[in-house]
Amino acid sequence: MLKRIIFSLTNEIYSSHSLRGPFDRTARYIRQQGYESDVKKAGDSSFDLYNKEKKESSLIVTDSAEDAERLTQSGFYCVGVLHDKNPDEKFKGLKFVFSDIEEVECDSFVKAYQRYAGEPWKVMRTERLLIRETTIEDVDEFYRIYKDPEMTRYMEGLFEDPEDEKRYQKDYISKVYGFLGFGVWTLVRLSDNTVIGRAGYSVRNGFDDIELGFLIGKEYQNQGFAYEACRAILNYGRDVLAFEHVQTLVKKENLVSINLCKKLGFEEDGEVEVEEDIYGHGYNGSDRVSLSQAKYGKYIRFRLTF
Repeated sequence: MLKRIIFSLTNEIYSSHSLRGPFDRTARYIRQQGYESDVKKAGDSSFDLYNKEKKESSLIVTDSAEDAERLTQSGFYCVGVLHDKNPDEKFKGLKFVFSDIEEVECDSFVKAYQRYAGEPWKVMRTERLLIRETTIEDVDEFYRIYKDPEMTRYMEGLFEDPEDEKRYQKDYISKVYGFLGFGVWTLVRLSDNTVIGRAGYSVRNGFDDIELGFLIGKEYQNQGFAYEACRAILNYGRDVLAFEHVQTLVKKENLVSINLCKKLGFEEDGEVEVEEDIYGHGYNGSDRVSLSQAKYGKYIRFRLTF
């Protein structure tokens, strides 16, 4: 868990009151958010005294690619920072590089740390739900939800072997969350921390628009959770991810989901054929079923313009 955010600056920046000022102010802001924070000079020997626990609970923000490489090799999580004195610095191997440091929200530091540490992003909260990234531990809860035959009446189920599903989710967390910054998320009921379903965005082959998908466990249905989650996710797509259009695909027999889509503001946009069960019964990485084995289903396409 993140406990401290440390700024490690080149001597030119560290030694100048005016150049160091934005970093001192940002460190003060971070402390006000409840985290430890300090500004150090790159190469500070105190970094060598950090034990494993301190390294794993720290995020280092540095304006030196050389410093970032050294600290990363020592076991620290590092992000780069650009400013007027290092506009062309190349931070090879880092997942994140910030600029305009005083404009960076504390949540952005937290999310950078979480991506390095393998912790799920808490994407948003609604009145009754936490919407967060999926974890491997969620898979067992998904099997609990999907065991009701009604769950797969209108959509694909999970892999037959839970270990296949866990391998798939591990790849999904790394390749989809890590690359796109969004995906299908887990819905957790705040009142008792129970996983009640899934919802979020995906990219479907053959379509230009980002797709909204959702599933609520049968025992949690008819309580407004699907609308609450999807409304928040659509707002997030518009306001944070800057989507202009979103689609959703629903089988025409699924009247409940059709009515929900209309309530959310989607408009019907024709009927389409969609490839289903693209991995078959097992998961071995990125292998899809062959074209000769592909199966297709007919869906109503709904589209929402923000």
